[in-house]
Amino acid sequence: MRPSVLFRVTRSRFIHSMAPVLPPDRRPLVISGPSGAGKGTLFTLLFQRHPDTFTFSVSHTTRGPRDGEQHGVNYHFVTRDAFEDLKARDGFVESATFGGNMYGTSKATIEEQSAKGKVVVLDIEMEGVKQIKAIGFPARFVFIAPPSEEELERRLRGRGTDSEASILKRLAQAKVELEYSTTPGVHDKIIVNEDVETAYRELEEFVFSPAEQS
Repeated sequence: MRPSVLFRVTRSRFIHSMAPVLPPDRRPLVISGPSGAGKGTLFTLLFQRHPDTFTFSVSHTTRGPRDGEQHGVNYHFVTRDAFEDLKARDGFVESATFGGNMYGTSKATIEEQSAKGKVVVLDIEMEGVKQIKAIGFPARFVFIAPPSEEELERRLRGRGTDSEASILKRLAQAKVELEYSTTPGVHDKIIVNEDVETAYRELEEFVFSPAEQS
């Protein structure tokens, strides 16, 4: 190993052994974007490179747990009555129904994680972003966009896991989300994910920027 390479590796290990570096602006991060834009990859990198800084918000749901899922880890599994009661008390920053089951992100969950010194990251769909903006919840909003609709389609087809109908549905939804993302004042940052490392550096730079620049 060349000395310069050894220095970089040693420096990286030293940095990750230190106490977590928290962003100046510790508001929750609401990250959205169409399926295939690469949100998951960027999430993974952010959590891998700053393992003690960020945490995902664990959502509430009325569906039953699947094999291997744990209450409080994968979801907060609650009854429909409990969910609706919490919703009636404005306990969610956003909620939605999918496949007959209710899902929501609770204010208390975000507050609990924030109190532990973590920056909470929310992976939210467009409708959820609208709800969070509507209630004026303090957060920073990032949108991950593909370089083009053609590239998005290529990525979706490249997965080899979706039916033709599913791909067309995702592409149609992506058009709606991309159009909404250009609405003035909705997002604090729009990142075009053409190259993963470049997009990640842009995300990291935004996340750790001083509050007044966000």
